[in-house]
Amino acid sequence: MDIDYSIIGQRIREARKKKGWSQERLSEEIDVAVGYISRIERGAQINLKRLAQISKVLDTKIEYLIGGAATEASNYLDKELYETLITCTPAKQRLIYNIAKIVSNAKFV
Repeated sequence: MDIDYSIIGQRIREARKKKGWSQERLSEEIDVAVGYISRIERGAQINLKRLAQISKVLDTKIEYLIGGAATEASNYLDKELYETLITCTPAKQRLIYNIAKIVSNAKFV
């Protein structure tokens, strides 16, 4: 599985903007150059140590930055399911719906 650094960068940008921070503010918080933040947000590679720092100062789970889902939330897959469904044909959407309906009505022991 390849790591998509551009998506990680987008999520960092979204988390930064949600907090109301500029790239300058984020760079000051983790003691790096503004250009570094800009490159990261555009998809440059980032190591886990730096990603953890960014996650901490932005109050965002590292799991979300990497995978797009904060697993502690009860609805953490809503956005991912929606984005997957809108790219499917109507026939595939119906199939996914029917499968989900079967699974939701199934009784597990």
